[in-house]
Amino acid sequence: MVATISRDELKQKIDRHDPFVLVETLPEFMYQQGHLPGAVNLPPNRVQELAAKVLPDKNADVVVYCGSLT
Repeated sequence: MVATISRDELKQKIDRHDPFVLVETLPEFMYQQGHLPGAVNLPPNRVQELAAKVLPDKNADVVVYCGSLT
């Protein structure tokens, strides 16, 4: 199931220490410039290559954060 959560809901998950994986889909150079605490990087152009390594638990709660270059 795919659902959308707000920034406030994400902050609540972080504050409650809910178990989840935070994935930022930023290009690597943007991720290196700054990312949310605890986030792992999965650049859009490397999803097939890195997804299994970055997200090994197929039952994990995953929150994907997408940035914009504009």
